[in-house]
Amino acid sequence: MFKLLSKESNIFSIPLYIFFLLVVITTLNVLHFTPLGAISAAIAFAGVSLAYFLFSAINLTYHTHLPLFLYTVLIVGMYSGEMDLGISVSLLTNSFLLLILTSTSEEFRFRSLVLVGFLIALNFIFLPSSYPMLLFVLLHIAFTSRSILSATFRLLFGMLLLFLTYFMGAYLLGYTSWNEAYLVWNVGEVQSDLGPLPALLPAALLTLYSVWDHFRHFNKKSPISKYKYTFLLLYLVSLLISIVLYMGHHYEYLLLLALPVSIILSRMLRYLPRYWMQELGLWLIVFSVLLFKSQQVSLSL
Repeated sequence: MFKLLSKESNIFSIPLYIFFLLVVITTLNVLHFTPLGAISAAIAFAGVSLAYFLFSAINLTYHTHLPLFLYTVLIVGMYSGEMDLGISVSLLTNSFLLLILTSTSEEFRFRSLVLVGFLIALNFIFLPSSYPMLLFVLLHIAFTSRSILSATFRLLFGMLLLFLTYFMGAYLLGYTSWNEAYLVWNVGEVQSDLGPLPALLPAALLTLYSVWDHFRHFNKKSPISKYKYTFLLLYLVSLLISIVLYMGHHYEYLLLLALPVSIILSRMLRYLPRYWMQELGLWLIVFSVLLFKSQQVSLSL
């Protein structure tokens, strides 16, 4: 299986994976159909589909089927069919953010910072717990921009535009009270019941091993690989902050991790020294995700 997935993907690969996910998401939403759920599913599907094209933009996976397959497995395993609208919007806005920030054109990235600020503000309005994404973008600006003050101003200006539009619209519609959900220091309660999360322990341990192995061989990496992997890790950490503080039993938050984790795991499997290790690692990941899915379904019944 690993050898098959190690082959280079072609132009027909991504449409096939997207079509498969469309069938899965449609089937799950037919079983839990509501008008709002259908809207959330459509937005989530758009975000997930766009993320497939980010593998090529990030360019850490050698254009093989492996990361596409792992990403598909993670999405299928963590998609419940009852998507929260905030998570769906976050999937879509995060895909657009990464598409802009991974561009090789510095001028394009700089000119798009107003749009980036707009997307971050939109993400916050629908999912207040997504505020760590602002920290990620600010760090990215600090590390890559030649004019940090100018870039930061454009970012904050884009956020201000959306917030002003949102608050004026809300005021005209008669919404004058403050929603406590936007007070981000109101973190979720620590859950003693981990639910189906222990099933993901093998995949989590392999992800940690991959990060450790990357830094163990850090000096052997090319400057471009170091930069891109650091970019991916900062993105992952910003997502983990939201998940640790606010997820609770809303396991659809884990969908946000599918893209960076699939890239990290695919690189780890590729660099394992023995074929049997690669094959075993792949099936450990698949079975842990499927076990998580089965336990999640059983708890919802």
